Formats: sequence, structure tokens, C-alpha cells
Amino acid sequence: MPTELRKWNRSVFAMAAGVAFVILPMMRSETPAAEEPKESAPRLGVKGTAFTLNGEPTFLLGISYYGGLGASEETIKRDLADIKKHGFNWIRVWATWSAFENDVSAVDADGKPREEHLKKLRWLVAECGRQGIVVDVTFSRGNGVTGQARLQTFEAHRRAVETVVGALKGQRNWYLDLGNERGVKDKRFVSIEDLKNLRELARKLDPDLLVTASHHGVDLTKDDIRDYTQTVRVDFISPHRPRNADSPKQTEAKTKEYLTWMKELRSEVPVHYQEPFRRGYGKWEPKAEDFVVDLKGARAGGAAGWCFHNGDERAAKDGQPRRSFDLREKRLFEQLDEEEIKAIALLK
Repeated sequence: MPTELRKWNRSVFAMAAGVAFVILPMMRSETPAAEEPKESAPRLGVKGTAFTLNGEPTFLLGISYYGGLGASEETIKRDLADIKKHGFNWIRVWATWSAFENDVSAVDADGKPREEHLKKLRWLVAECGRQGIVVDVTFSRGNGVTGQARLQTFEAHRRAVETVVGALKGQRNWYLDLGNERGVKDKRFVSIEDLKNLRELARKLDPDLLVTASHHGVDLTKDDIRDYTQTVRVDFISPHRPRNADSPKQTEAKTKEYLTWMKELRSEVPVHYQEPFRRGYGKWEPKAEDFVVDLKGARAGGAAGWCFHNGDERAAKDGQPRRSFDLREKRLFEQLDEEEIKAIALLK
């Protein structure tokens, strides 16, 4: 090869190497950001009479956070840090919450989106997912006590399901309660037939979404369980047990009774206590030990989940402390009383 040609080849090779030296690092620098592992939200499921997170049987230990859509992002993040620190892995938030002249609902009375709070709901569920926390999203037709009644027609309720399921579709760390205490014969009432149709709608919109409907403050009968599991076809039952001093001692036996009935009906699903008794509700003021007895009874009886319920002081004119019922000015963990703080420590 002539000398001139060899020099030209070396020159071209050097130029090519230089270009590669510049381009390859640039190409490599874009790749790691896309490949960096990210903590994924827990995937909620059901296996037999247990809940699962990412396929593993998990007891759901939760805390009420009803007015969460009215809290600031900073408040929510601080509360979630405490929630996680104290061993809770789910929260209950209402999509139709209006209390103390402050409507923070994600949908209006006709089930149409209220964009500001629907956006907050999407953010909250996503933030909980990043923290490994499950979210109970609850509808209530309301009885006028906490704002106007809503979702009073099937069409409005149907639209609300479409709105919320559509907004949260793709997120796997939440479940839907179609109607809080739906059996109460006032404006909260949702018929079994309506629940059946709403459940079918939710399944069409998101086949993987877990759905329930909670029962009002009296123990379930075997016929109630048949309605929920065989007609509505809920993924789990959510009984709200009576709120009296005898209740904590009864929970274990009552849970076993529910599971026995479901086995006889061949409709076995988890038992989830999403709203037990609380302080500030009536004449009986449960002590820290009562919460512990109730939780232990639920677990010993075979329940799949339990909630540390909290709310306003019904006897106080301003409802203070309002706890999870109003999170605009103070976060939840700044409003709990000494007995509740003691209970949380014992529960953990």
C-alpha cells in the first residue's frame, strides 16, 4: 500500500474513533434512566379468604383517612410516613366526603367528576402506591349529615363508578366500596340489585379491581352473606360491627361464624373489618386495650383485614378534634388523643 494511502487510512480511523468516543457515551447516558429499577406499587389481590399483596397472603392493617382529599400534599406525605412507621398498610378514603361545610368529593351529586379532587385522588393513590400502601376508595349516597345526599339514582351511581374507576384504572393498590353502610334504610340505601349491576359495571371497566359493599353497624345474617357473595358477587365482605363495650370480645366468634356460613354456602371470601368502633362516637369511649382486643379477635377468628377507625367528637359543637374527618388545618397524627396514640403503639 502506498505511503500516502496508509496515512489517509490512519487519519480516517482516528476521526471515526473520535466520533465514536463522543457518541457512544452520549448514547449510553440516556439508557440507565429508563432502566433504573423503581419501587412498584403493591398489587392487591384475593386468595381464598385472605388478601394478597404481590401474590403473598397479607393481613391488611389500616387506618381511617376519610377526608384525605381535603388535605394538602405535604400533610398527606407526613401522615403517610407515620402510617407506614406504625405498621399500617392501608387507608380508607371517601370519594364522596363532605363535612364541616367543606366538600372534598371526587364526584358531584350526579356522579360527574369534580376535577380538583379527582386529580387529588389519583395523586393520593399513586403516592400510597409508592409507599407500599393500599387505598380503600369509598362511595356513600349520604344521608345529609355530612353535606347533601348524592348518587340518589342508579344512573348517578353508575356514572360515579365510571368516573372513579376510569380515573384510577391501571393502579393496582386500591379497591372500591360501592356503598358505605348500604343497608341503612335512609338515603344511604343501595339495593342488592343496584349493587349487582354496579359490580358488573366495575368488572367490565377493570376486571382486576376488587370490589365490596359495606354493611351497617349490625351483624350480618347468613342471608346477608348469601346476597353479598352470590348475588352481588363482592370480592370480600365488609361488615361494620356494633359499637358497644361488648363488641371487642365478640369479634373472634363472629368472624368464625361468618367464615363457617360462607363455607356452607360455598362462597368463601375474605372478612374485612374496615370500620369498627371509634372514640368520640357515643357514650362508650373505647380504651386502647379495646382496640387491641378487637384486632386480636379479628385475626384469631380468621379475618383478612382490620381498621383503626377514628373521626370527629360528635358531642362537641365544632366536632374537634375531627381527626380523619377534616384534615385541612391539622394532619391526622396531630389530632389523635392520648388513648389513640397509646392504642397505635400497642397495635404495632
